Amino acid sequence: MAVVSVTGLWALTGCGLPDHRESVGVPGSSPSGIPSVVPQAPLPSGRPLGADARVPSPSGVDGTDATEVSEAWAEVAYGYDTKYDSGPHDAVLRSARWFTAKKDAAEWSYRPACGAGNDWNTWAGHKAWSTMDVTADDDGDGPVDTAVAAHRALFVDCTAPGHAGWTGTGPRANVCLKLTRAGRGQPWHVDEVTAVEAAVPPSPSPSSPSPSSSSLSSSSTPS
Repeated sequence: MAVVSVTGLWALTGCGLPDHRESVGVPGSSPSGIPSVVPQAPLPSGRPLGADARVPSPSGVDGTDATEVSEAWAEVAYGYDTKYDSGPHDAVLRSARWFTAKKDAAEWSYRPACGAGNDWNTWAGHKAWSTMDVTADDDGDGPVDTAVAAHRALFVDCTAPGHAGWTGTGPRANVCLKLTRAGRGQPWHVDEVTAVEAAVPPSPSPSSPSPSSSSLSSSSTPS
């Protein structure tokens, strides 16, 4: 399993890419063999959502409940609609209402590069969106909550229904969040996110899309 620290979804996850550039060898490079770094054009943001957008919009969330905030954040941050989103990071930005000021600034300054990836393009080709189950994944060994800090562990399991009955798989991830607040009774905000990508289960039948072509792993979502 790949461990992804979220800086700024992850693509599950606000997960930031280790480097937003692609290293390639070019003629005339130095004898040391160190490849040159070629910056890529930033990925444009998605379109404003329409009334038919299939993305979660949790309501009635108790901001003073760290669990409710965590689960609502995950629903939004992993809620994609390829009709409107250019990549997973668009969903991360929709979840910014639950970020700390530091996390919010990091996510809005993040610029995904090199496109959203082959998996996302497969989803988009089928006009797919994500649906997900978000469940608590607490083994009881996590840090104890204090008046100003809390940690929550979640498991996010997504599928991607699309047009004409097509269904894709992913992302699936164990997500750990650190939340902070100004003091007792104040609302919680997501300050750090770490995602561990879970294995994609095998397709149920030969006619189903293979995991390699239908899974969408986080690469820009929500440190």
